[in-house]
This record gives sequence, structure tokens and C-alpha cells, in this order.
Amino acid sequence: MAKTIVVKQIGSAARRPDIQRRTLIGLGLNKMHRTRELEDTPSVRGMVAKIPHLVEIIEERG
Repeated sequence: MAKTIVVKQIGSAARRPDIQRRTLIGLGLNKMHRTRELEDTPSVRGMVAKIPHLVEIIEERG
């Protein structure tokens, strides 16, 4: 089974640069307090690292 991470949006995309909004959408997040289970890949980790003030990793599985 592939390793996964659970990512939660903790900050609003309002008044943020467009690139940060698009990164949230790329992660599948668009509203506060939503969570997504994503495959743990370098590209996903990089996206999370670009917006640490908007998302947090709440669980690592696998």
C-alpha cells in the first residue's frame, strides 16, 4: 500500500496571491477545515511546503 498523508486547510485563501490559491486547488482544498488524503510524493510535499501557513499535515499513514 502506498504511503499517504492527510492534509487539512487551516487558513483562508482570501487576500492571498493567485499562486497560493491555485496550489490549494491543486491539493483538492478550497474551503476552511477541509481535509484530503493524498499520496505522499515529493510533489505533494513540495506543494504543502509552499503554503505552510494555509495547510497542516495532520496524519501520515502507511
